[in-house]
Amino acid sequence: MIKPILLKTGMVTLFGLMLMQCNQVKTQAPPETFEVVHPLVVDTFLYREFVCNIASVRYVEVRSRVKGYLEKIHVDEGKEVSSGQLLFSISTKEYEKELEKTEASYKSSIADLKASEVELKNVKTLLDKGIVSYTELELIQAKVDALKAKVEETDAFREQANLQLGFAKIKAPYGGIINRIPYKMGSLIDEGSMLTTISDNSEVFAYFNISETDYLNMKSSEDAETTKVLLKLADNTLYPYPGKIETIEAEFDQSSGNIAIRARFPNPKETLRHGANGKVLVKRSLKNKLMIPQKSTFEILDKVYVFVIKPDSTLEQLNIMPEERIKGYYLLSSGLKSSDMILYEGVENVRQGLKLSPRLVSMDSLLLPIKQVVTDNR
Repeated sequence: MIKPILLKTGMVTLFGLMLMQCNQVKTQAPPETFEVVHPLVVDTFLYREFVCNIASVRYVEVRSRVKGYLEKIHVDEGKEVSSGQLLFSISTKEYEKELEKTEASYKSSIADLKASEVELKNVKTLLDKGIVSYTELELIQAKVDALKAKVEETDAFREQANLQLGFAKIKAPYGGIINRIPYKMGSLIDEGSMLTTISDNSEVFAYFNISETDYLNMKSSEDAETTKVLLKLADNTLYPYPGKIETIEAEFDQSSGNIAIRARFPNPKETLRHGANGKVLVKRSLKNKLMIPQKSTFEILDKVYVFVIKPDSTLEQLNIMPEERIKGYYLLSSGLKSSDMILYEGVENVRQGLKLSPRLVSMDSLLLPIKQVVTDNR
C-alpha cells in the first residue's frame, strides 16, 4: 500500500516541476532594445598646435665700432626710428686729432713725392748729357716709387681715421623700434659694446618644431591651403592675420627627432613683438575617415573598445585605434568598417555576448551634429 502512494507522490512532484518551467519560459523577458549606428565616412581637416617662438623679420644688435665716452643719446627706449636716424654720439676729440695727424702725414708724403719727381726729371736730363750714370737714375726712380707707396699708405691711414670719426656717430640701419638702452650718457663704451637693438615688426617669423610623423602627414597632404597656418597668442586668442610656412630645415635633430619650420606672419598693427611666444596651428587634411561618437567607446588598460553587433544580435567587444578626437567624436585609423553596426550608447550597462534587440538610429538624427563638427574644423 505504501509503494503506490510514494509513486503517486513522485509523479505529482515531477508534474509540478515541469509546469513551473513552462511558466518560466512563457514569462521570460525579451532581449532589451539598444540603439546602434554605422560609422560615418567624412572628409575634414584638423589643426595641430605647435609651440613657437616669434622673432622680427629684421632684428639687429646696434654695437659700437669704436671706444670712447657716450656723449649723447638721441633716442628713447620703445620709440620708433627711421632708417639713417642718428641714435648715439661717442666723444670724437681723440678721433679728430688722429684725423688731423694723418692728414698732415699725407700732405707731407705728397710734398716729398713731388720733390723726388723733380729730382728724377733733373737726373734724366743729366743722363742724356752723359753727366751722371744710369745707376743714379735707377736709385732716384726707386726713391720715387717708395714715396708713391708712402703716399698710398698715408692716404689709407687718413681714410681709416675718417672712418673711425664717422663710427662715433651711430645711426639706425633701418626703421624699427628701439629696445632697451643699457648705457647712459657719460658711460665709457668699449669697441663692440651693444648699445641697443632695433626690431622691425612689420612682419614676424614664427619658429616651431614638429615630429617626423607630423612632418610626413603634412607633406602627404601638402597644397596651397595646408601651407597656410594660424597663430594662437599667449592669452589663447586667435591672431587675426594668417601666415604661411616658408621654409623647413634640411635635417631632423637627432636628439629630439624633430625638424624646425619657419612661418611668416604679417603684423600691420605691430601686435606681435620680437621674443614673444605662441602656438602655430597647422592644418591637416583627413580623407575618407570613419567617425564614431565618443560615447560609443570605453577604455580598458589604455586601449579603446566598442561593442559591435554580430549577425546573431549578440555583442562583441572590438579594439579600435582612434586617430583624432574632435568635440565628442573619434576619427578612426583602424578597427572598424563602414558597414559595421556599433552600440551607440549605454556601453557601461552591457557585457560581451549579451543578446539584444538592435534599433538602428536614423543617420539623419546624428548627421547634423556630426556635420557641424566637421564644419567647425574647416
